Amino acid sequence: MYRPRTRRRRWLAGLAAGALAVTGLGGVDASAARAAPHAGKDPRLMRILRSMSLQDKAAQLFVLQVYGKSATTAEPADVAANRRLYGVDNAAQVMARYHPGGFIYYGDNVTDPRQLAAFSNGIQRAAAAQPLRVPATIAIDQEGGIVARVQPPATQSPGSMALAAGRSTGDARALARITGSELRAVGVNQDYAPDADVNVNPANPVIGVRSFGSDPALVSDMVTAQIGGYRAGGVTPTVKHFPGHGDTTTDSHTGVPHIDHTRAEWERLDLPPFRAAIRQRVDSIMTAHIVVPSLDPSGDPATLSRPILTGILRDRLHYRGVVVTDALDMQGVRDKYGDENIPVLALKAGVDVLLKPPADAQGNGVFPRQLAAVVNAVRSGELTEERIDESVYRVLELKQRRGLFRDPYADESKIGQVVGTPAHLAAAQRAADRTTTLVENRAGTLPLRPGSRKVLVTGWGVSTTASLGTEIARRGAVTTIRQTGISPGQAQIDEAVAAARDQDLVVAVTNRAWDVKQEPGHNGPGQANLVRALLATGRPVVVVAVRDPYDIAWFPETTTYLATYSYTAEALKSAAKVLFGELDPRGRLPVAIPARDEPGTVLYPFGHGLGY
Repeated sequence: MYRPRTRRRRWLAGLAAGALAVTGLGGVDASAARAAPHAGKDPRLMRILRSMSLQDKAAQLFVLQVYGKSATTAEPADVAANRRLYGVDNAAQVMARYHPGGFIYYGDNVTDPRQLAAFSNGIQRAAAAQPLRVPATIAIDQEGGIVARVQPPATQSPGSMALAAGRSTGDARALARITGSELRAVGVNQDYAPDADVNVNPANPVIGVRSFGSDPALVSDMVTAQIGGYRAGGVTPTVKHFPGHGDTTTDSHTGVPHIDHTRAEWERLDLPPFRAAIRQRVDSIMTAHIVVPSLDPSGDPATLSRPILTGILRDRLHYRGVVVTDALDMQGVRDKYGDENIPVLALKAGVDVLLKPPADAQGNGVFPRQLAAVVNAVRSGELTEERIDESVYRVLELKQRRGLFRDPYADESKIGQVVGTPAHLAAAQRAADRTTTLVENRAGTLPLRPGSRKVLVTGWGVSTTASLGTEIARRGAVTTIRQTGISPGQAQIDEAVAAARDQDLVVAVTNRAWDVKQEPGHNGPGQANLVRALLATGRPVVVVAVRDPYDIAWFPETTTYLATYSYTAEALKSAAKVLFGELDPRGRLPVAIPARDEPGTVLYPFGHGLGY
């Protein structure tokens, strides 16, 4: 049972003991302990820093992935995975052996809010049990929309591009505050959001709707609104991915993207949202594993580039917050240098926090070797201990700013009062209702009248087609569901076409139908072929794009087309309201939709959106 006062007293007592200790894993030099605090530095944090051994300091700079759904998991599969990575069973043992700065949650770590709060508290108890009693960063990617590790009953934001379609900075801030407060209620104290990339490339395989759009001013406004919202909710916001991942056709998870913007183009397109975030004193910025020759001709990815991270971000933009890498298991940062060299190179470039060390080709975790590499780099003189101290101090200061030294725990008795409350869910629905964009309606098919009709709902997504079908049935229709998947083959297309022939209306759901490459990792032409085949039946067809809005370029003959940018329950309810005229579509495109294979020809411009 949670006892907040007891734990707070224990934590404060432990902090005092850890801060004043002169012995620990590595001891502390007596003359250093007597030295006056550095100018402008918090004396308490400096005492903690001086009590750390070199290895403690290096470990504080890592945020690790861990398997399991509790800090003390004994599940065989989780234990086996953790042993491969760290040589121990679970998060509590990782903390006890290595004293890392924190952990990052992924979807596999999450069952529900109560479980996640208990997991977080277990991590913090393990941190409090260590000699230094430094609380843990507990981080997550909860951008909203397509990137949301914590699913319902937690409130779901419609996502960045959807919010930008609504053009409401108030909604952006409110949803960030709600997300932040719900994350903090389950013990998460850092969100790797918002995304500050300007998505000027419709073929971007990794950003897309994670971006607020293609206009730097719009993206800047939305990013700064969300920074304030996340802070108000009690979590650390992290803008990403510096210096800008919006114009690439390569996914940095699997390759090395090259951004060919000139310096002037970068300053006009990519820089403004990051500059705005820095002016907002954003707490944390995440790097991108991208090569930008105009900013650094060496060929190094930005994560490892001193000209970019120190020369531009620190010296020119005067950023003084925490710099965190994107995940170190991504191919974009692993191609040029060996895994053991990457943390040292990143720290030399200007990074503070090293996120998610990888496993090697045999599946064994590289983190122990990376940790040793940082320590050895200091001992050899490649890195100075003063340089490590700078980053450790920033990490400690950020933890203090979030109140973790005061009380890092989630109150497990109050989760239901914060997570997924009716007020939060209503706010998410109101925001979603302002985002649905009616892109095309030249046949006058919409709005529909409620009443008896036969409607086929087909296309991508088991839950998406079922949910949309349910919403349409609620308005009096008899609905048939034919889910065809992300890459429908000819047999699935033929079945959907056969089902459409005796219907009064067809609603076809698409998810990145523009991604027509027939290669592993791509969707292929199946969705576009499905829509064209349905149009050929002569039945009225409404296409609902539930992710990127660009799909219509692959079937421009479509006469009725909605963009939701998201497939949350709220986004689908909003789409149904628009279909039946219960809601006047208010969303406006936050990107331009170019013609297929003709990027210079615009089918629908930025700001386009129809109403009734």
